[in-house]
Amino acid sequence: MGFYENHIVPRIINFACGTEMIRKQREKVVPLAEGTVLEIGIGPGFNLPLYDAGKVRRVIGLDPSETAWKFARERVAAAPFEVEFIGLPGERIPLDDASVDTVLVTFSLCTIPDPAAALAGMKRVLKPQGKLVFCEHGRAPDAHVCTWQDRINPVWRHVFGGCHLNRDMPALIGGAGFQITRMESGYLPEGPRFAGFTYWGEAAKA
Repeated sequence: MGFYENHIVPRIINFACGTEMIRKQREKVVPLAEGTVLEIGIGPGFNLPLYDAGKVRRVIGLDPSETAWKFARERVAAAPFEVEFIGLPGERIPLDDASVDTVLVTFSLCTIPDPAAALAGMKRVLKPQGKLVFCEHGRAPDAHVCTWQDRINPVWRHVFGGCHLNRDMPALIGGAGFQITRMESGYLPEGPRFAGFTYWGEAAKA
């Protein structure tokens, strides 16, 4: 990755994903995680203070950005459970099959270049009775909003580190072999509607 992707994008994401509005969305799902947790796209560690420490033994944070990890230092130090960072050396998540109880992904599936492959990897490392906990923005249900998402998406992706506005998150999750067991959705109360339709819930291996 170049200078912009390594140094500028993590700071943009740190600002955009650290707002109170986004925190409230995170609060809806992060406490559902339990046991050994793989957090996809842990970034600056915004979720770390939101975990239920009584249910979590360990958090393994996966993120390709070492700059983002640096922003997480204080949150890692304050966490009452073990936190381990791992990189992504290739398409395969560097963990054993059926090794985690929960996979948590919040506002990250939008930026992963191959979300289908990433979700297949999440399913692989998840224990048979484990769960996928998610909160993601994506394709809106309103045709006029979708039109704007499709128009803006090419530029948006370049500015915001590969973030896609128009991914159909339920379809991606279901297509990867998960069964969504609980899901809610709606527009964020502030900001542009083309970037604010959000899905959150849980899924199990189908």
